[in-house]
Amino acid sequence: MNWKQVLFLSFAAAVVLLAVSQVAESAAVRSSDDGAADNKQSLKKIFMQESEASNFFKKRGKRSTKSQDEINAENRQRLSADERRREYYEEQRNEFENYVEEEQDEQEERTREQVEQWRQWHYDGLSPSYLYQRQNI
Repeated sequence: MNWKQVLFLSFAAAVVLLAVSQVAESAAVRSSDDGAADNKQSLKKIFMQESEASNFFKKRGKRSTKSQDEINAENRQRLSADERRREYYEEQRNEFENYVEEEQDEQEERTREQVEQWRQWHYDGLSPSYLYQRQNI
């Protein structure tokens, strides 16, 4: 088939589908009388009374003042979050300090062993050993 014929057939099919869909009823619309009652009940679930809506927006508006209970609850949450954060960072700091202290101790031990080995290797036997040359303070 020629590409023009394929294009023409696809356009014709699309036009037929659009024409049929405009004539047909929607599948979401009910034909019974219960549909009107359900519609009103669903609107009641979605929409509020005007007085309730105005009270809701007065309470939740950005410029409206908060009650003292709300302020106290927010402050308690903020303080507890600060306390948890402080404890976490203190724990992290203590762990790091312990790690650094252990590393320094190990490094000092390795250095002391290396110095002692160097002294033993280079000791000529003529002078007294290092331990006897220490001055008592």
